[in-house]
Amino acid sequence: MGQKYMSNSVLEKLPYHLRDFILKQPYDEYTWQNQAVWRYVMRKNMDYLSEVAHESYIPGLAKAGISVDEIPRMEGMNRILKDIGWAAVSVDGFIPPNAFMEFQAYNTLVIAADIRTIDHIEYTPAPDIIHEAAGHAPIIANPEYAEYLRRFGEIGSKAISSAKDFELYEAIRHLSIIKEDPKTKAEQVSQAEEQIAHITAHMGTPSEMAGIRNMHWWTVEYGLIGDIDNPKIYGAGLLSSIGESKWCMGDQVKKIPYSIDASRVEFDITKPQPQLFVTPDFAHLSFVLEEYANTMALRSGGLKGVEKLIESMNLGTVELSTGIQISGKFIDVISDERMRPVYLKTKGPTALAYKNKELIGHDKKYHKDGFGSPVGKLKGINLPIENMSPTDLEAYGIYEGRKTRLLFEGGILVEGEIITGKRNLQGKIILISLKNCTVTYKDQVLFHPSWGTYDMAIGESIISAFSGIADPNAFGQQFEVPKEKTHKISYSKKEEALFKLYEKVRMMRASQKVNEEVLENIFGQLLKNYPDDWLLVLEIYEILNSKSSTGFRNKVRSHLEESYHNEHVNQLIKDGIRLADQDTLNL
Repeated sequence: MGQKYMSNSVLEKLPYHLRDFILKQPYDEYTWQNQAVWRYVMRKNMDYLSEVAHESYIPGLAKAGISVDEIPRMEGMNRILKDIGWAAVSVDGFIPPNAFMEFQAYNTLVIAADIRTIDHIEYTPAPDIIHEAAGHAPIIANPEYAEYLRRFGEIGSKAISSAKDFELYEAIRHLSIIKEDPKTKAEQVSQAEEQIAHITAHMGTPSEMAGIRNMHWWTVEYGLIGDIDNPKIYGAGLLSSIGESKWCMGDQVKKIPYSIDASRVEFDITKPQPQLFVTPDFAHLSFVLEEYANTMALRSGGLKGVEKLIESMNLGTVELSTGIQISGKFIDVISDERMRPVYLKTKGPTALAYKNKELIGHDKKYHKDGFGSPVGKLKGINLPIENMSPTDLEAYGIYEGRKTRLLFEGGILVEGEIITGKRNLQGKIILISLKNCTVTYKDQVLFHPSWGTYDMAIGESIISAFSGIADPNAFGQQFEVPKEKTHKISYSKKEEALFKLYEKVRMMRASQKVNEEVLENIFGQLLKNYPDDWLLVLEIYEILNSKSSTGFRNKVRSHLEESYHNEHVNQLIKDGIRLADQDTLNL
C-alpha cells in the first residue's frame, strides 16, 4: 500500500489513532467534468464573494495554495499551509465528530476526498473538496480565526457525546453518501431523511457534543461577521455554496447576534438556514467558546461529569485532583448523600495516565478487565491523602509493607497490604497498590483478593471528565473508522466519452490555441449525444467569447439561452454567460 499523504512538520504531530482516517487523495479519479465543476464554482464565488466575504477570504485562497482553475492537490496545499502552521489531509466524507475536532486541535484541516457532482453544483449536504478546501482553508490565513479554530478543536474533541449523537452522525453520513450517488433512488433518500428526522426528534437531553456541533455549524460552517445589518461571510458552508451565499444575505434570513444561545439552536443540513448568527469579530467567537467550555464536565468534573461519561457509553477520561487520569468506558459511580462521587468504575480496557502520559505498567492490557477506585478523604481525617507528608502517611498507617484499613468518608472500605505507591511531580501520592485487598461498600464487594493486585487512584475530588483518552498514542484507536464508504461512481462509456470532450476543451483553453473547427465538432456532439450538458457548452462559449467568429459564438450563446427554460440550471447558465462576457479568462 502506497503512502497515504506527504507529511510535514504539522502532520508529524498527529496522534497515530487519527492517521487511520487519512486517505491518499484520489486525484486521478477526478474526471474532467469534475475539474470543470470546481472551476465554475470557484469563478462564480470569486466574482460574488469578493464583495460579501470577509476580507481574509480572497487573499487567503493563495495563502492556502488554492487556484481557480483546478482541484487542489493535498501535497501542494501542505507545502503552502505549513508556512502558517497548518496542514490538510484527505478523508472519506464525514468522520466522527470527536475525531474531526481533534484534527482541528492539531492545526489540521480535514478535507473530503470527493467532489460534488454537476447535479449538485450549487450545494451538497456531503462534505466535498470544494466545501473543505475552498471554504475552510482560506479563512485560516487570518491568525485570530485560525487560533479560534484550533481552540475549538481542542475543546470540542473533549465534549462528551450521547449514544444518540453517534446514531445521528451515522444517519447523516449515510444520507450524504447516497445523495451524491446518481444511482440512488428517490425513495432511498426519503427514507434516509425520515430516519434523521426520527432520530432528531428523540435525542433526549442535549449532550455537550450537541452544543459543540451547533456552535460549529453556526460559526465555522454558517457564520457571518461584522455589522448585523451588513455582515460579511466567513462560514465555509456559505463560502462554498454558490446558491446559499446569495440567499443568506437577503432579508428572508434572520440575522441574530452570536452568543452562547447558538449552542441550543439545531439545524437541518438538507435545507437553507432560516436564521444565521453574526459575530462582531473573531475575538468574540473565542469569548463565547470559553463561556461554553465553562459549562462542560471538562472543567467542572464531579458526579455529573462521570454520569455523562456513563450515559455516553463511549471511551472517556476522569481526572482526579492529584492529576491522575483514568481512561476507559465508565459503567458505574457511587455517590453520597451530598451528591459527591465516592467510587467510580470502568469496564474493559482501561489505562492510567498523568498529565496525558500513560503511567508505566498501567496500560489497557494490564487493566484489561476494568478499573475501580474510591474518591475523597478518609473518614475522620480532614487532611486528604494526597496532601499528607511522609510523617502523616506513617502516622495513619499508609506505607509500604503495612496492612492497612482505609475507611473513606463515602463509606468505601479498603483493606489490604500496601505494596507500593506512585507520586506526581509535586511529590503527592497519586496511586497506591495493595495485595490481599478487599474493597467493600456496605454489603457490596467491589474488589476481591482473588482478583489480584488492587490499584487505588488517589484524589479528593474529580476535577475533570471528558471524551476520549488521556494518552491516545499509547492507548490506540478510540474512534471507529466508518464502515460505510463513500460510493465510487462508475461511469458508462458514453459518460467517459463526454469527459474526453471536457478534456479537449480544457487543453485548448490552457494552451490558448483556439481551434474553432474542433470546437464546432465538439458542440455538434454535445447537441446530438449530450443535450442536457450545459457546463461544457458554457466552457466553449467562454473560449469563443475572446477569440472566435461572431457567427459560431452567437450560435453557442443561443443554445445556452434556449436552456433557460430549465429552472434547475437557468441561473447557473445566466451567471456563466455574464462571467464570460466580462472576459475574466486569462487567455
